[in-house]
Amino acid sequence: MAKVAFIGLGVMGFPMAGHLVGKGHQVTVYNRSQEKALKWVETHGGRSCTTPREAAEGQEIVITCVGNDDDLRQVVLGEQGALAGMAPGAVLIDHTTASADVARELAALLAEQGMSFLDAPVSGGQAGAENGVLTVMVGGEQGVFDRVKPVITAYARCAERLGDVGAGQLTKMVNQICIAGVVQGLAEALHFARSAGLDGEKVVEVISKGAAQSWQMENRYQSMWQGKYDFGFAIDWMRKDLAIALEEARRNGSQLPMTALVDQFYAEVQAMGGNRWDTSSLLARLEKTRN
Repeated sequence: MAKVAFIGLGVMGFPMAGHLVGKGHQVTVYNRSQEKALKWVETHGGRSCTTPREAAEGQEIVITCVGNDDDLRQVVLGEQGALAGMAPGAVLIDHTTASADVARELAALLAEQGMSFLDAPVSGGQAGAENGVLTVMVGGEQGVFDRVKPVITAYARCAERLGDVGAGQLTKMVNQICIAGVVQGLAEALHFARSAGLDGEKVVEVISKGAAQSWQMENRYQSMWQGKYDFGFAIDWMRKDLAIALEEARRNGSQLPMTALVDQFYAEVQAMGGNRWDTSSLLARLEKTRN
């Protein structure tokens, strides 16, 4: 079993770190809100620390799961950051959805001190984290990934290396591009069904048996039809992810017209007060237009 520091106990990190304990790993945690860290210790055991540096000291593996590039740099590179507490041979696994640039930046800095880095963003949402069935997209050296994969699988049903450092984050961008298109399509379909006077639940029951089926349809159509958007990934975070993808596309020459359009639609939902609504709330924008 491994000695692990887990930094960032949000809706994803809290249960992920808990699964590590459940698999027998020795876990030390840090969270900016000490109250949440103490609650985690009360729930799962382990030990909480007041700085990322303290949490990382003496650990074989340091795992980060924070909000964005700036948050990641702060908890890793700050004066009391994890890097200051890590020893040669340690591995930093980052589950933040961030840019490929920051992944490469951190990998280079750690390598200078004899440490390894994997960018490993996740998909599956809060439910996937709580149930330990996340999908993890990994960039980094094969040997490093092989060494820490047994730790990652404590909270993942699928963990695959996609290439060198940065490949994990690029793959997560692909994931978010796909989701944006699927959710917009589902929102338009349900909007059309309601406008046509159809029973949306019966319609989806039928079409979900065919080629239109998707995870979003199976898991979100009922709450969308009922106008409830308190499930899963918030729009504020989705727009952060789409901004990263759109910026990368400008650099690599990709054309993402649908993604850019859906990002604008999400901005409209934010203007409706839906910043913390989940990504399926694209339907709310269409229903507002219909009404």
